[in-house]
Amino acid sequence: MDLKESCGSEGSHESSSLRPSSWQAFSHTSTLHGLRFIFPYGRPTPRRLLWAAALLACLGLLALESFERLAYFLSYPHVTSVDAVVSGSLVFPAVTVCNLNAYRFSRLSRNDLYHAGELLALLDVHLRIPEPQLAEPHVLAFLTDKANFTAYRPKSFSMREFTERVGHDLKEMMLYCRYQGQECSHKDFKTVSLLIVSLSLLRSGMGQISCSAVESLTQKALSVKC
Repeated sequence: MDLKESCGSEGSHESSSLRPSSWQAFSHTSTLHGLRFIFPYGRPTPRRLLWAAALLACLGLLALESFERLAYFLSYPHVTSVDAVVSGSLVFPAVTVCNLNAYRFSRLSRNDLYHAGELLALLDVHLRIPEPQLAEPHVLAFLTDKANFTAYRPKSFSMREFTERVGHDLKEMMLYCRYQGQECSHKDFKTVSLLIVSLSLLRSGMGQISCSAVESLTQKALSVKC
């Protein structure tokens, strides 16, 4: 009876000594590199000490670098450089006033609507008025008259000619232009075509004169560069 008890106690002691500790189980399931070599199964070896020293050194460097970066961030470093220069004259910048509607609705012809009605979102792909119930009465009356293509024979169409004819005229829109005590007018501008939008550009022949104030009528729109 005593022999059985002594054998049982020795077996339980041996099995408990072979059972891995919590640190060993954690280190072998952790993804931290080198941790499983610090807590290996079995007796401690010099390899365990080397891995422990390497891991502690890396953690120390990480803590040191993190503390240094945090201290730098909390110091709120900034550099401010301000230069004040007095200039007798400045080059007048280019100013572009863009209109919402690139074309004048009242200048549209039947041929314009036939070729560019869909582009202007006035007609659909079938050359019909889209959602006429939402259009204003005078706009609907104009489109109904101009968009009647019954027995209509379309003519040739040029986008450049269309833009020059239907686009906005600076002469009709400029009310006042003055810069450095000298007046300027629509004659000091020239019209060029940029893509399909007309721009009025100030002629370089005026020397130092540039357009500084361009007022446009509220019911019209203007696309100029001055």
